[in-house]
Amino acid sequence: MPAVTEPKLIAGNGNRSLAKSIARRMSMHRGMSVNLVDARVERFNDQEIFVEVFENVRGEDMYIIQSTSNPANDNLMELLIMTDALRRSSAARITAVIPYFGYARQDRRAKARTPITAKLVANMIAEAGVDRVLTLDLHAAQIQGFFDIPVDNLYASPVFALDIEHNFRGRMDELMVISPDVGGVARARELAKRINAPLAIVDKRREKAGEIAGMTVIGEVKGRKCIIVDDICDTAGTLCMAAETLMEAGATEVHSYITHGVLSGPAVERVENSVMKSLVITDSIEPSETVKSAKNIRIVPTAPMFAQAILNIWGGMSVSSLFETDTLVPIYEGLYQRS
Repeated sequence: MPAVTEPKLIAGNGNRSLAKSIARRMSMHRGMSVNLVDARVERFNDQEIFVEVFENVRGEDMYIIQSTSNPANDNLMELLIMTDALRRSSAARITAVIPYFGYARQDRRAKARTPITAKLVANMIAEAGVDRVLTLDLHAAQIQGFFDIPVDNLYASPVFALDIEHNFRGRMDELMVISPDVGGVARARELAKRINAPLAIVDKRREKAGEIAGMTVIGEVKGRKCIIVDDICDTAGTLCMAAETLMEAGATEVHSYITHGVLSGPAVERVENSVMKSLVITDSIEPSETVKSAKNIRIVPTAPMFAQAILNIWGGMSVSSLFETDTLVPIYEGLYQRS
């Protein structure tokens, strides 16, 4: 059924800069001004969250842009309360655009008497009144099955492939993609296939939780420019240790491509002092000034991809077309040129 209203965007405080960038990109695509809906998302003195929407949203196709990153609980509650406000204001459809889906690492019971918090969060989002979820690089693919509503999970690997082809032009045959653990092999293999590069694994051994006893490289990395691929970088301890292990094994350079730059605690300092030549992250989590000023951290934009995905959902078109690198070339026009 053809869409009869324009898509409307509303944003919480989770990632305002990305929300504004998405609005700008949609304005370019639509040839008309697309602005964030005028609303306030504030705190009472006791830190309770209050939301007020100042525009009429009755019968509208609404898109809430909100990463549930640190502070995860506040940002999640903002998302739920904004959803309730829109539902009670008779919005026709509500899509939660969650560039970084918090609590995704708690996706299974790893030991006795522990929660599956990702499932709990999925239930809360659906019960609040969200009709659809649009997100990026879920930590575990099975989280899509935690929802009883449609979930579109975009991938950063096509954008990373464009970035790698642009920045390593003429040196592509020297590259090797690295998975930082056995569990991330599927993600690393996906990128390796896109850039036609071999794959190796860094296997880590733990003596107890939180402490890595040692790392072993599975594969021949000598003389290679290694690209570590993962979805989340939190404190960067494992990432920096993996980079050191690869250099000791004979790699000439180590670069990392990580979708979600959580970068908490000493992470930025560790990355700056590490042997890594560069760490590339997306803006799914709003970067701090410390991250922006780090000499070897670079941020690639996701707004072009999210803007196109929102327009595809609104227009009833395929979102999976955005899984292909060739589809993203015109969307990222001017940023990456392919030879």
